[in-house]
This record gives sequence, C-alpha cells and structure tokens, in this order.
Amino acid sequence: MDQTTEGGDSQSLISGLISVSAAFEGSEEIAVARDLARSFLADLRTVHELPVSERTVGMVQLVVSELVTNARKYAPGPCLLTLGATDGSVRVGVWDSSTASPVVLAPDPARVGQHGLELVMAVCQSFAVHREPVGKRITAAVALADDPGGASADRHMS
Repeated sequence: MDQTTEGGDSQSLISGLISVSAAFEGSEEIAVARDLARSFLADLRTVHELPVSERTVGMVQLVVSELVTNARKYAPGPCLLTLGATDGSVRVGVWDSSTASPVVLAPDPARVGQHGLELVMAVCQSFAVHREPVGKRITAAVALADDPGGASADRHMS
C-alpha cells in the first residue's frame, strides 16, 4: 500500500493529509477495497499514532464497500478509491466514469435492497457528488474518533 503524507508534524491530530489510493476493475475486488481501508486505518493508529475508534473502522469499511460496489455496478470501466485522513475525519472518495448522479431513494422499510446510499449518508459527517471532466467523484467523511476531543476508548498505543 502506497501512502502519502503531505504537510508536516503528525503529532497534532492531523496537520497534513495522509492518503492512499487504488484502482479496482472487478466486483470481486470490493473485499480488497475493504481490506485496504482496514489497513489504512490500522496504519493511522500505529504509524501516525492517531485515535481511530473501532466504530470508525466499521463505518469506513461500510462506506468503502457501498461506494465501490455502486461504482462497479453502475459505471463502465475501473473505479478509483482514495482514502485520506485530515481534520479529524477519514475522507472516502470514489471516482468512476459515469456522469449519472446516484439516486438516493426515500427511506422505505418495506423495500428490499437499494439502501446503500441511505446507510452511507446516515453514518457520514458529509456526502457530496462532484462532476469531473470525465465521470464523477463521490466523497464522504467519517469521524476519526468517537469523542469530538479526539479521545477514543479504542485507541491502540504502540
């Protein structure tokens, strides 16, 4: 996994951008995307000594799974997943070649399936769709730690 750190001191919560990106071409790679997210978050804990709650790990994996699944299902060609940590949150970005904006259906407990974006929007601090010169990029942010002060009972020390 290639990680890039932009900025300086990682002793503050996050003073720069820490990120990783990967391209996915097949639906069988959705599990690989979740693994990449889990590994990225583990590195935030151990290498960068940032508080990453277990809830964050689960929520980021859910968001990655839903967004990559939708990109693979509804857009031709590969998709690009970018994970970044900055300003107390984990940013999940997924680019795909389709210009069609995702449709978020109204909540309906009787509907079977198609609840993915509904779930993503419920667990994220922010959700946005950006048109690109080719395709679109969907970005979502999940809080890095449960406590707004940055503390987490799940923090792992090295």
